[in-house]
Amino acid sequence: MMWWKRLTRVFAALMFAASFAAVPARAAESASDFTLRDINGQSVTLSELQGKVVILSFWATWCGPCKEEMPHLQRMYTERGDDGLVVLSISTDDARSASRVKPFVKKMGYTFPVLLDRDSTVIGTYNPSKTLPYTVVVDRRGEIARRHSGYNPGDEVELAEFVGGLLSTASEG
Repeated sequence: MMWWKRLTRVFAALMFAASFAAVPARAAESASDFTLRDINGQSVTLSELQGKVVILSFWATWCGPCKEEMPHLQRMYTERGDDGLVVLSISTDDARSASRVKPFVKKMGYTFPVLLDRDSTVIGTYNPSKTLPYTVVVDRRGEIARRHSGYNPGDEVELAEFVGGLLSTASEG
């Protein structure tokens, strides 16, 4: 039994050390460009926002965690919009439920752009499994800086810190 404990300790030490090993940098991945219409019928094209930090937030009216996340996105949009942050809230509601999107947005008082991806083309490009909510952060160069699937309370704190770092780094350089 003694050898088993030693082996377990050695394995645990190796795993701990490996967790701090340098991770090779991933090649920058450009965000796929798209054009979608917002809830008022206006076209919005991602590439036209280059130079800004953009949060792409994929959601649907039937998604509970999505609805929990949205007030936090609104707060970030309100607080950091003048610093170069854009939130594009992309509804993946299909043709049957898309009529609920605009009334929901108005009722909640959201002021960020809300786009309609009725045929799930854009979410399919960014997240083929189409899990919701799904968040992509695009940096000022148009490259994907972060992806996050799901929402749990506290995720918004990490997202705000990450976005704040991108905004401050970009404004210094």
